[in-house]
Amino acid sequence: MIGKKIKRQGTVLSGLLLLPRAGKRAVMVGADLVMMPVALWSALALNQEKWSPSIGVPLIWVLACLVLSIAVFGVLGLYRAVVRFIAPRAISAVAMGVSCSVVALAVTDRLFGDTHLPLSALVTFFNLALLYVGGTRFIVRLLFLNGVGRRRVSRVMIYGAGSAGAQLASSLIASSECLPLCFIDDNKSLWGSFVNGIEVFGPDNIRSLIDSYGIERILLALPTATRRRRAEILREIESLGVHVQSVPDIAAILAGSAQIVQIRDIDPADLLGRDPVPPHKALMGACILNKTVLVTGAGGSIGSELCRQIIRLQPRRLLLLEMSELALYEIERELREQVKKEGLLPEIVALLGNTHHKYRVREILQSFEVNTIYHAAAYKHVPIVEQNLVEGIHNNVFSTWHAAEAAVECGVEVFVLVSTDKAVNPTNVMGATKRFSEIVLQGLQQRGGRTRFCMVRFGNVLESSGSVVPLFRKQIQRGGPVTVTHPDVIRYFMTIPEASQLVVQASSMAKGGDVFVLDMGKPIRIADLARRMIQLSGYTVRDESDPDGDIEIEFTGLRPAEKLYEELLIGSNVTGTEHPMILRAVEHALPWSDVSALLDRLALALRRFDCHAAIEILREAVHEYRADAGIQDLVWMKRPDRQPVPASDGKVADIKAHRARIPSNVTPL
Repeated sequence: MIGKKIKRQGTVLSGLLLLPRAGKRAVMVGADLVMMPVALWSALALNQEKWSPSIGVPLIWVLACLVLSIAVFGVLGLYRAVVRFIAPRAISAVAMGVSCSVVALAVTDRLFGDTHLPLSALVTFFNLALLYVGGTRFIVRLLFLNGVGRRRVSRVMIYGAGSAGAQLASSLIASSECLPLCFIDDNKSLWGSFVNGIEVFGPDNIRSLIDSYGIERILLALPTATRRRRAEILREIESLGVHVQSVPDIAAILAGSAQIVQIRDIDPADLLGRDPVPPHKALMGACILNKTVLVTGAGGSIGSELCRQIIRLQPRRLLLLEMSELALYEIERELREQVKKEGLLPEIVALLGNTHHKYRVREILQSFEVNTIYHAAAYKHVPIVEQNLVEGIHNNVFSTWHAAEAAVECGVEVFVLVSTDKAVNPTNVMGATKRFSEIVLQGLQQRGGRTRFCMVRFGNVLESSGSVVPLFRKQIQRGGPVTVTHPDVIRYFMTIPEASQLVVQASSMAKGGDVFVLDMGKPIRIADLARRMIQLSGYTVRDESDPDGDIEIEFTGLRPAEKLYEELLIGSNVTGTEHPMILRAVEHALPWSDVSALLDRLALALRRFDCHAAIEILREAVHEYRADAGIQDLVWMKRPDRQPVPASDGKVADIKAHRARIPSNVTPL
């Protein structure tokens, strides 16, 4: 019976919502034409304590209260308001109209009435008219907000009943896309109270509320919460089978890059649960303030974020060097908008080019009198570099060498190489080339000169191009499967802004030849990351324990030259620095004479397209390099005169040995 009643209400309200605007106004005027006389009749009945239809209401009274009140309602815009979005301030318009109606009724009664209305009847009429006219509108609004007569919307729970939660609820109600049904908050003093007409509950009620309200999404409105607290909340709710989203954090809101009401999927950084260490102001600007700074690979994930960080530190000029025309266009446009919006002063210079070309780099450095270089340009995707060995070596080793030599010739003060944890005990060409690049800079530092060289080594960055997080997100949106290479694969992770800030700060501490290592926290198991991303998207994982789950995690096997885990140090000789998350490693280096000879031989091997010789030279330069996958260069493998090359001379460990060396401090996700 109740269900049929609600259904009838929904049908009627749906019909009203489909009316044209003029029709809706006519309905509202008609309702008021009914409600005002009913309020007058009710007031007289209550005043005479005689609830009977025989009570007569003089027509002149009805006309007086209707004409003036309807006119006032129209002038104050009550009939222009959309009922389902009506604001509490509309009550003032209703009160004004009803007040005018009471005055008109009293004047009419005194001038034309045979009996004078008592003051109590006028007061009662005022209250009833206010209730009838205003109440009908809020009843319709309430029916709409509870889904009667409206199209299908997502039923949501908001975690956080503070100002951010209240703003989010108001925005959702106005958008008609989502229906906020309840708040969750950790503050016990708020439990049982109402925010925007929505009740606040404690975290212990989440599961029961999901069942009783049919909650489909949980929105985290906790912009000021620490990442550690966000991670704790996510662990509590990830298995509930609902899609979890969030408003931006307070840093993004204050920076103007986001607004509270912008709902987005969970930031993978929240899964790490590690709060970034605030930057040291003295370290941030030492190599940048009032200087000319060049960023190579300025359109890449790290390079572009370096530019965003650097532009706020007030350099005199920022040069963007990028070989991709599209990437250069996008980062230049973004930075110019940032400069205009934030009132910054640096000159921005966008330059197409590749640091392969030593003389092009030298002309840039001389023409703009560059003081600091952040060399972020590199090929970083392990399988791609493995399959394009010659280009990978050219871009990672020789580009670094040529840029560094140009820096020495032009008297650049600081040259910073953005390196990687894959340079430690490398098993792939990418890692070996990055370690060789470090050795080249160490050799140049030993050779002497004005330029201070340093390297900053860190692990994976979240949301970077080619990383697992964007891949997992796309696979989840397609319905799976989510592909992971191996159940035991673990990686170190850091956010792009955090890594970029630390790179800038490390460069300020460079003495020459330094290898800086960023504290990446505990490593993360990739399979756990995939599982949590699936669950927080509102799906279940299909596996042996749940064969009817939504999305399967598929293990595809390690790719050629891929490691189960990465390391950050070659040895154990490491010291602290002024920053708690930046360590200085002391690692072996080669004299420049040896490095120069290796570079000459490597250049000759590349000119001859002799991949076998190139691999052997990399092994000779980087003693820790184990070419586990052999030669995978796609062009070389098609040559009829190629010779088979062993993967490595007995140094390759099998999966069991790899697993035995996995660090024991893997962060459980």
